[in-house]
Amino acid sequence: MQLVRILSFFVNIYSMVIIFRIILTWFPGSQNSRVHEILSKVTDPYLNWFRRFPFLRVGFLDLSPIAALGVLSLFSRVLGMIVFYGRITIGIILALMLQTLWGALSFILIFLIAVLVIRLVGYLLKQNSSSPFWNVIYAISQPVLNKINGYFLKGRIVNSRNSLIVTIAGLGVIYFALRFFIAYVSLTLARLPF
Repeated sequence: MQLVRILSFFVNIYSMVIIFRIILTWFPGSQNSRVHEILSKVTDPYLNWFRRFPFLRVGFLDLSPIAALGVLSLFSRVLGMIVFYGRITIGIILALMLQTLWGALSFILIFLIAVLVIRLVGYLLKQNSSSPFWNVIYAISQPVLNKINGYFLKGRIVNSRNSLIVTIAGLGVIYFALRFFIAYVSLTLARLPF
């Protein structure tokens, strides 16, 4: 059990190092620092394994770090369950895997809802849509708008404000429906005796 605790500790530390590495990439010029170089040597071999999957890239948005952190989170949770219960079942592992997938998916859904709300506020305040910030917001939100509106509005033409409201509401409904469904299925899986 002591070895499992130590391993769990190192997994949590490595997760924090990856998060710090990801945050550093948001700051221009940080890629030239010694800290970035060290963190890259420590984290890139693991992150690169996830970067090779094309479905983890949506346009210019790279979701591979989320998947990488999700796998570490799952591993940490499995180790935590072993420490807490002294054993683990396949049902608990399946429940943890489902919750980890839901953690990544819920992050993406909340992120998309936030981007769409920002775009709606910008639309209502008549912000300059040619600035780089609004171009990024538009690039992230437009594919989602097209997909959700195609499903909910079934090809009807509506103005931008209504389109944004329908998309935000649709993603909100999807988020809460999935949240309750995942909770129910996870609880059922965790109760399996094997």
